Amino acid sequence: MLTLVTIPCLSDNYAFLLHDDASGQTVLVDAPDPLPIEGALEDRGWTLTEIWLTHHHWDHVDGVADLVASTGAKVTGASADAHRLPALDRTVTPGESFDFAGHRVDVIDVSGHTIGHVAFHIASAGMAFTGDSLMAMGCGRLFEGTAPQMWESLSRLAALPPETLICSGHEYTAANAAFAVTIEPENTALHTRRAAIEAARAKGEPTVPSSLREELDTNPFLRAHLPSVKAALHMQGATDAEVFTEIRSRKDNF
Repeated sequence: MLTLVTIPCLSDNYAFLLHDDASGQTVLVDAPDPLPIEGALEDRGWTLTEIWLTHHHWDHVDGVADLVASTGAKVTGASADAHRLPALDRTVTPGESFDFAGHRVDVIDVSGHTIGHVAFHIASAGMAFTGDSLMAMGCGRLFEGTAPQMWESLSRLAALPPETLICSGHEYTAANAAFAVTIEPENTALHTRRAAIEAARAKGEPTVPSSLREELDTNPFLRAHLPSVKAALHMQGATDAEVFTEIRSRKDNF
């Protein structure tokens, strides 16, 4: 059995611990800040054995050196990003898989926010670690890739089983929901989810992770292909990628 722990870091980041009860192995996905991660490990009596990195941005990797020094954990990251990630013990490429405690981990190319960004999908556990690609109610800004590239990346994630838990990198959900309403003001599922998000944040509770089913129903960045969304944007004749580009541009200026 795999146990998932969501760890708030910095001002609005999340890191994730995944622990296998049988073997005692523990993996960290992204390392924004060592202190809360070390605290979470100590509280549970777990020993960190692996670190997986989704992309190179400082707020996902700055804690790696300290955690490796204190635990000896082995670091995994994308081969395409190896030149700008902390030192890697294992490089991976999209389309390949590796093993964690008897569970197959598939590596997915989710370039767009950055080039070389990867997601880690564990089908047997029903979890995907998506970093700053697919996020709760949103997607990452396009700092390096193009909008069509990001649409392709999100489409790969959208094809995962809808019950998949999406473990993404930031607490941006309330702001993302406020934007989503401007795209689909008549989406009742969106309004219901927005109210739940506001209630959770009022209590200081995280809104991450979320289910892919929730994202498919409410996240405008996964809904650019829908005729209703195209009609709402007066883009009935546009391609899916063109509609996604328009939604991303509107969010950038929201």
